[in-house]
Amino acid sequence: MTTYKEIIGTNIEVVSSDPSNPVEGQVWYNTTSGVLKGVSVTTSGSWATGGNMNTARFGLAGAGIQTSALATGGYKVPGGQTTETELYDGSSWTEVSDLNTARYGLGSAGASNTSSLVFGGGDPFTAVCESWNGSSWTEVADLNTARMKMGSAGIQTSALSFGGDAPGGTALNESWNGTSWTEVADLNTARYGLAGAGANNTSAIAFGGATPSKTSNTETWNGSSWTEVSNLNVAKDLSAGAGIQTSALSIGGRSPAPAFLGQTELYNGTSWVEQADLSTARNSLAGVGISTSALASGGEISTGYTTATEEWTGAGSPLTKTFTTS
Repeated sequence: MTTYKEIIGTNIEVVSSDPSNPVEGQVWYNTTSGVLKGVSVTTSGSWATGGNMNTARFGLAGAGIQTSALATGGYKVPGGQTTETELYDGSSWTEVSDLNTARYGLGSAGASNTSSLVFGGGDPFTAVCESWNGSSWTEVADLNTARMKMGSAGIQTSALSFGGDAPGGTALNESWNGTSWTEVADLNTARYGLAGAGANNTSAIAFGGATPSKTSNTETWNGSSWTEVSNLNVAKDLSAGAGIQTSALSIGGRSPAPAFLGQTELYNGTSWVEQADLSTARNSLAGVGISTSALASGGEISTGYTTATEEWTGAGSPLTKTFTTS
């Protein structure tokens, strides 16, 4: 009989705790739990239930990654527009310091729950921009144009705010350099309720929205201009975005019918491919993370607003499995 060592070249590891960064094909025996485990790679993406938020709301902003996320602002009942901010540690949400200005439909950028930026939103519309340092919000330079329901991308020191309701759909695009906002080249298609993703203010993707008809239009940004690329499979607005320009997720949203989508689509740099649906169909939710590891939280559902949080594991991600032995 062929042994594991003959196939792989090493013995099965015996450890007291699971490896922190296992790779595909790695197998180990955990002496603490008394189980045999190994790592395979997922062949299709899926959503799993995460810890619920403390406050149900829609139109909130999100920033960070799946295990270090921020959710702030939004609209709740009772109370209307809110300043509430929550941090996610990979399993649960904790309430922290509030925004200075209550609003919903705001844009956001940020790489973790200790470093992020939110801007715009509100009823009435606002241009207010606030920066988060992990413990408190500080007002910084305003957007040039007050608006809400815009697309956004980037990090705290290098962000984009594009499109939105100002009122009515706009193609306006503004770039943030860590100090101030500068108007740059417009989107090709004016719209509001769109979503976006991107690493910084020179590389982003914008998708969906309303013109006011729902649209599947997708555009990519190279730092100087927008280029139309392959459309979403479903025309929608009020979806969430996650990822980067060449590998992005469109999560949930609202189509002409139904009003609450669970649909997830992946942009692979060329086209959009449908993935597994959210467990809770919704629109006006927050999305953060990358295309293989994302988080969806809050939003509007058929019965009101939700605290539901879901964690995305994309195709190609390492997946730890427990083996049964006899």
